[in-house]
Amino acid sequence: MEEEKMELKEMDKNFQDKLKQTPPNSFERVIQPCIAELVGTTFFVFIGCVSVIEDVEATGRLQPALVHGLAVAVLVACMAEISGSHFNPPFTIGVFLCGGIQLSKAVLYIISQLIGGVLGAAMSKVMTSRENYMNATGAAFTIVKSDQELGAAIFAEVAMTCLVTMVVLLGAVNGKSKSPLVPFMVGCTVIINILAGGEVSGTCLNPARALGPALMAGYWTYHWVYWVGPITGGLIAAALIRLLLGDEKMRVIMK
Repeated sequence: MEEEKMELKEMDKNFQDKLKQTPPNSFERVIQPCIAELVGTTFFVFIGCVSVIEDVEATGRLQPALVHGLAVAVLVACMAEISGSHFNPPFTIGVFLCGGIQLSKAVLYIISQLIGGVLGAAMSKVMTSRENYMNATGAAFTIVKSDQELGAAIFAEVAMTCLVTMVVLLGAVNGKSKSPLVPFMVGCTVIINILAGGEVSGTCLNPARALGPALMAGYWTYHWVYWVGPITGGLIAAALIRLLLGDEKMRVIMK
């Protein structure tokens, strides 16, 4: 009897080992991660836009900061094992430059994120009242009003996106500093960025978050800032990891 039990346990163990060794199918390799990026970005932009549009009590930066940061933390924790939970083109570009994703998949991720941004903004328009929506310009970024404010806004977007992208790369990609606390760290970084820089640039840090509301509200004034700033910040973060902060496998110099 004991021998039969041992044989059954051994068979079960071998079966489990085979399951672990079975490579994921094409759906799980490509399609499912893209769906996760689309769905995650959709709900992030939706919740973020609603938090701005419905901030009728004018709480300033606090409400959007907490909502955006907590939404990121929850969504990253839920979908990290499916797609890596990027939800942001600069993150995907940074991960690609650090060897964490193939180019073809990175392109599909970015397309999924941009579509998700538009869907999330559309959902926020359906949910909120017309008056509140118009007063908030659909949660599009309207804080930059003149060329005099442009330099500070671009620098803010570059610096703050660099910081949060660096947290993502060090916490999720770099072998030496990987941490299970990535959702918490990224969420907290989003919160402190919005609290610190919300009055300078609006703290977009994400072209998908900028595109959706701009398209839904038809507000394109200085919209390019929220592409140039975040993408530049993501590139700088990737360069810091690849050249200086990454482990021996990640660095391309001084090995």
